[in-house]
Amino acid sequence: MFMLRPDALFAFEDEGVQKALGRYIRVCRNERTARFLITKSIAIDVDLSSPSEELWEEHDKKVKLISKFLELKPEEIGVKEKNLLDLKIELANKMLENCNFCERRCNVNRAKGEKGFCGVGKISRLSSEFLHYGEEACLVPSHTFFFIGCNFYCVYCQNWTISRSVEKGIAITPKELASLAKRRRVLEKSRNVNLVGGDPIPHLHTILEMLRFLDTNVPIVWNSNMYLTEEAIKLLEGCVDVYLTDFKYGNNACAERLSKAKNYFDIITRNHLIAKQQAELLIRHLVLPNHVECCTSRILKWIAENFDNEVRVNIMAQYRPEFEAMQYKDITRRISSQEMEKAFEIAKELGLWNLD
Repeated sequence: MFMLRPDALFAFEDEGVQKALGRYIRVCRNERTARFLITKSIAIDVDLSSPSEELWEEHDKKVKLISKFLELKPEEIGVKEKNLLDLKIELANKMLENCNFCERRCNVNRAKGEKGFCGVGKISRLSSEFLHYGEEACLVPSHTFFFIGCNFYCVYCQNWTISRSVEKGIAITPKELASLAKRRRVLEKSRNVNLVGGDPIPHLHTILEMLRFLDTNVPIVWNSNMYLTEEAIKLLEGCVDVYLTDFKYGNNACAERLSKAKNYFDIITRNHLIAKQQAELLIRHLVLPNHVECCTSRILKWIAENFDNEVRVNIMAQYRPEFEAMQYKDITRRISSQEMEKAFEIAKELGLWNLD
C-alpha cells in the first residue's frame, strides 16, 4: 500500500490551497458535485441533428445554468435523458470533422482518421494511467491519464516519446476510460481524474464522451498547455473543475522558436482568463535557463496583475535538457540556483504568496 506523503495529507489545510481551490476540496470530500455531473443534470431543448448554429445557440444558453447548481451535493442532482453534456459531445464530433480543437486549426477530418500537427486521428491512445504521487500535494493521489500526441513541438519536451507519438500507446474507448476512473476513485481513493499527455486537447471528443459514462463524483483536472481555440474551451465549461495549466513563455517569440507555437502569449492569456471564469486554476511555470527576464518575469507579472493570489502558482525547477534541447544554446543546461532565487524574488516583489 502506497503511503500518502505528509504534505499531501495536510494539503487541504493550506490557506493558499483553500483560497484558490476551495470548491475542488469540497468535491474531493463529496460535499459538492463535480461540474460534469452538473452538466449532465441540465436538460436541453434542441434536436441533436440540428445545424451547428442552433446547437451552439442552445449550448450558450444552457451553460449559463451551471452556476445555479454549484452548491448542491451529488445526491441532490440527477442525470437528464438528453442533457448539456450530450450537446457538447455532438458539437465536439462536428468540430472533429474539420478539426479546430487547438489554435493551429489544421482543419483536417479527424473523424475519418486524418491527422494534423498533433498526430492524433479519431481514436485516442494512452501511454499509461496510474495513481500519480509526484504532482502538487493538493492533487495526490492523482489518477493521471497520459494521452499520446500533442499540439506543441517543444524542443526540450520532458515526455517527448509520448508527445511525438514515438510510443504507439494503447487504443482505448471512452467507456473504458470511465471504468478506470471509477475504479481508481472508488477502490483506490484517487482525489481526481488528471487528463494530461502529450496534451489532452487533441482528445477533447474522447474525454467528453468518457464523462458521459462516468457516474462517480470526482473532480476533473485539465492538465494542458492551454493552446485551445475559444470554441474548444467553451465545450470544457461545466466539465472541468481545475485547470492545471502549463504557462511556458512570456512572449510570442520564445514560444515560436522553442515550441513552434504562433501568437502564444495572446492566446494563452486569453484562455487563462476564460478558464478562471469557468473553474479554479493552478498554474505551473517551468523556469527555463536564460529565460527568467523574457519569460518568467513577464508571466508572473501578468498573473499578479490579473489574478493576484486568487490562483495557485507552482514555480518549477525541474527543467533538464531533453529531446532536441542541445541544439539550442540557451537551454542546454539545467536551471541554476541563482535563476530560481531570482524567480521567487520576482514573485515576492509582485506580492505573490500563493505558491506551491
